[in-house]
Amino acid sequence: MIQGIGAAAGVAIGKAFVLPAWEWDVPDQRLDKVDLAKEFERLYEGIRTSKTEIEVMKNEIKETVGAEESGIFDAHLAILEDPVFMSEIRGIIERQYKAAEVAVKEAIDHFVTMFDLLDDEYMKERALDIKDVGNRLLKHLLGTPDITLPADTQPYILVAKELSPSQLVHLNPDNVLGMVTMAGGKTSHSAIMARALGIPLVSGLENKLSEPLQTGDLLIIDGDEGYLYLNPERDIVDRYTEVAEKQRRRKEQLQLLAAVESVTKDGVHVRLAGNISSVKDLELALKYGAEGVGLFRTEFLYMDRSSFPGEEEQFEVYRQVAEKAGTHPVVIRTLDIGGDKQLEYFELPEEDNPVLGYRAIRISLDRRELFQTQLTAILRASAYGNVKIMYPMISSLEEIREANGILADAKRDLDARSISYNSQIQVGIMIEVPAAAAIADLLAEEADFFSIGTNDLVQYVLAVDRMNEKIAHLYHPFHPAVLRLLRQTVQAAKSAGIPVSVCGEMAGDEKAVPVWLHLGVSDLSMSPQSLLRVKHRILNSTAEESKGVGAACYRLPTSDQIEAELIRFGHEMEKDRLCN
Repeated sequence: MIQGIGAAAGVAIGKAFVLPAWEWDVPDQRLDKVDLAKEFERLYEGIRTSKTEIEVMKNEIKETVGAEESGIFDAHLAILEDPVFMSEIRGIIERQYKAAEVAVKEAIDHFVTMFDLLDDEYMKERALDIKDVGNRLLKHLLGTPDITLPADTQPYILVAKELSPSQLVHLNPDNVLGMVTMAGGKTSHSAIMARALGIPLVSGLENKLSEPLQTGDLLIIDGDEGYLYLNPERDIVDRYTEVAEKQRRRKEQLQLLAAVESVTKDGVHVRLAGNISSVKDLELALKYGAEGVGLFRTEFLYMDRSSFPGEEEQFEVYRQVAEKAGTHPVVIRTLDIGGDKQLEYFELPEEDNPVLGYRAIRISLDRRELFQTQLTAILRASAYGNVKIMYPMISSLEEIREANGILADAKRDLDARSISYNSQIQVGIMIEVPAAAAIADLLAEEADFFSIGTNDLVQYVLAVDRMNEKIAHLYHPFHPAVLRLLRQTVQAAKSAGIPVSVCGEMAGDEKAVPVWLHLGVSDLSMSPQSLLRVKHRILNSTAEESKGVGAACYRLPTSDQIEAELIRFGHEMEKDRLCN
């Protein structure tokens, strides 16, 4: 057994197919001065072709896994337009009279080496994006065909030094049992896409193998524990075959729960909604039994384009979502860009700490005309369903009041145009900044509802960037400090008589169900892929027992003890269910 990193959950057993490295040999060619113009034209044509291919791949993957994951390719398009990267290539051509493909290869090597020298796993992962985009450009400059996957339909475990989004986008999940990579970790783009596609992945095996894996080797991978077995003994194959069969049956059983109401065994209803980025995401959430939309991430309407969307375009999307959701609520979060979400056509200032900088509601309040356009579109959609508005990253009463002032302007504009909307539309805020949790009692007097965004709240409270592999082990959603802020926020909402929901990743973690039941949170919103697992836990729990476990967690002093208690309860619940 070889220990790697469990980057995407699940077990796979099968023969290996080793993917050759997607890197091209480039002979060092020098140019005559008169050839420079021709070489630049070759370069620009390669860039245009590469952009077109990336756009096609982005649209293909969007249909498969949704808009959020397909946003990976926005980073690839941005590289082809990055002035520093392109200046490096042009400089090599102009000053050293080298062919375009030589210049591209040298630029790739320069930036990849620079990123690899940084003591930062996140930047090392981003080096793969540079290689992916650069090799795509080289392919066109050299006229080299793509490396293809096996033509037959025999399922296999894909093995590679590293997997780029470009290589993953054409995978048929029915043929790929699992994936193994030498490089990468839980934050890599390959890991993000593997989880979205439901394909087990073990990564981080560099220098851990005594001999290279070969096509045809029998492999077992355990994406939960990060284990790889090479040509294992029969008893290990039998054991993991049983585990894989249990996982397959569990998936089938979970799908049967889609139409079942999410109620504990002692009659407490917990409404499960979906986090979506598009109409396509909503369709998937409804397929898995979502009771509406708890978080519509509208920033994805602003991406993959050359200018801000107008009122009419936004209204059409919001209207479609409202109508498809029927009587179920649709919570639309206003624009949340900045930090790690950039727009090609909207230049944001370079910041030392962008996650703490000019982003989310701060941009909206600074660019009032953009904000009012979005609010007007949301208001118009409120005439077609149970639509609610939610402001992100609120940290003060002043921000709510200023945002509501712009909302009032949008209402007056619609009144002047005699366009209908819900004049009583509910307006809530996200609690994701520690300051908001600290003054939740004050904010509750001005908001119609709270939605706790645990992803940012946890990272802000603990001062841990969860995308940084060096300190990712310090990111503990069940840290006592996090639990205390959750309790403080929920109590403030209940005292003010307003509803409170959770829309971060903790909502989609079935282990956390006892915490929510103990706190009295009965609205959870999560990715569509998490809905059935959480519903299964709720259906097989009693609120009474869960509240007791949740209360016990608040008496424990460490994250590990709290998580262990929640895992223990989950195992006991499963054991009782099997006995019955």
